[in-house]
Amino acid sequence: MNEIVDRMDVPEHCRISFSTDHDEQLQKQGNADYFITSGDKVRFFFEKGVFDDKGEFIVPKQRSLNKVGHALHAHESLYRKVTHSPKVQGIAKKLGLSNPVILQSMYIFKQPGIGGEVTPHQDATFLYTEPLGRVMGLWIALEDATVNNGCLWFIPGSHSTGISRRMVRTPEDTYPLTDFIGRERPYDEETFVAAPVRKGGVVLIHGEVVHRSAQNNSDDSRHVYTFHIMEALDTHWSPDNWLQPTEELPFTPLYLK
Repeated sequence: MNEIVDRMDVPEHCRISFSTDHDEQLQKQGNADYFITSGDKVRFFFEKGVFDDKGEFIVPKQRSLNKVGHALHAHESLYRKVTHSPKVQGIAKKLGLSNPVILQSMYIFKQPGIGGEVTPHQDATFLYTEPLGRVMGLWIALEDATVNNGCLWFIPGSHSTGISRRMVRTPEDTYPLTDFIGRERPYDEETFVAAPVRKGGVVLIHGEVVHRSAQNNSDDSRHVYTFHIMEALDTHWSPDNWLQPTEELPFTPLYLK
């Protein structure tokens, strides 16, 4: 990942100086378009406050990123190898998945001191299927994930209560490019349980389980490689989802021949 970051091109919309409302709008729309068209590419998403008003880094660029996504599994050989590894395939087979496909992949940095909070959510809000229950995240800890550096927290049993909102694409040629149907439920902080995991461990995340992570205020990073798979057999992928397969990159079968 250091090599990928070393050769990255910072997208122009990240370097816009916030001098007018028009410039700020261009930056927001640039961010949105950059995100919604990233499903079949390797793109770079930054933490807040890492650029000055001239668009130059004010932190080392290796410490600037929130994540890289969303098709590392397709374009980078190391991530392809990990994603299709016998261990991952073995997990899917033990769970009885007959035709799992890879939806997206991300490298998440959770930078020391500035790694942003991820608020309570369900993955199916963003990766909606009919029926529900066909999406699973695999979250591989590349460093120890602790309570101090932003490990995952879950609400036990919340995978069985359905979803309360969906993120959908808006009609073509309208802005913003996505919107939400429904609202996130309020959650009692006391119901969340921490799930620290050691380097090299994997967490399986049900598509409807409510989870979150806190901001990383520690001096330690919390690097993770994560990807989502879907059981494609008898499953309808919503055309309203932000993420869509493309001619260049259809959803890739996990069980490669």
